[in-house]
Parts: sequence; C-alpha cells; structure tokens
Amino acid sequence: MSTWLIYALLSALAASLVAIFGKIGLQHLDANTATAIRAVVMALFLVGVVVVQGKMDLVSEVLADRKALLFIVLSGVAGALSWLFYFMAIKNGTVSQVAPIDKLSVVFAVILAVILFGEKVSLIAGAGIALISIGALMVALG
Repeated sequence: MSTWLIYALLSALAASLVAIFGKIGLQHLDANTATAIRAVVMALFLVGVVVVQGKMDLVSEVLADRKALLFIVLSGVAGALSWLFYFMAIKNGTVSQVAPIDKLSVVFAVILAVILFGEKVSLIAGAGIALISIGALMVALG
C-alpha cells in the first residue's frame, strides 16, 4: 500500500472522530467558543510535534517565504471557517447528515484543482466525483 494512501486513510479516520467527539462535546456549549478551544489544542499539539521532530529552526524558513506564508495564512483562515461552519452544523444537525455534506469538499477540491491548476480528470475519476456527490446527498438527505 502506498504511503500517501495510508496517510489519507488515517486522515479520514481522524476526521471521523472530529465529528463524533465534537458532537458529544458540543451538547451544551457554544460552537464558536468550542471551535476556538479546539484550535488552541491543535496548535499546541502541532507545535509539540515540530519540537519533538527537532524542526523549530524551519519556522524562520516558512516566515521568510512571503508568498508561501500568504497562502498558508489563507489556508488557515479557510480551515478556521470550515471548522466554525462544521461545528455549528453538527451542533444543530445530525452527524450522519452533516459529515456526508462536509465531504463534498472532495468534489469542490477536484473542481478547483482543474480550474486553478489545470489538473486533468479522467472519465472514470469524473464518474467517481459524480458518485461522491450523489452518494453524499443520498446519505444526508435520504
């Protein structure tokens, strides 16, 4: 099995736990405040990972690359907005409805990759994207 696939499957498993743990934790809390606390926990955890890996010296390299830093900041803002909307959605809806709709991000990412990066999508991959869209809607709304 390819390394990227193992990491992608681990990412999907961890993301599924975000929904489950988030739904349990949000029962009597404000979604935005909980999301902010989650972000702090994530930041501390990830800084710890960088420290343990001995890569703190690479922080200055990231900060020095203005273009990369701009897009990392924009990615962070997009991620924060995603978390805010996701936590508000699972607070007010069911995980079994919200999670599939959230996974439409796969469809949006592929469409944006084609538009922005000129990535090619085969007929089979296009059919898969269509099936993801239909499947997510069927699970969420069915």
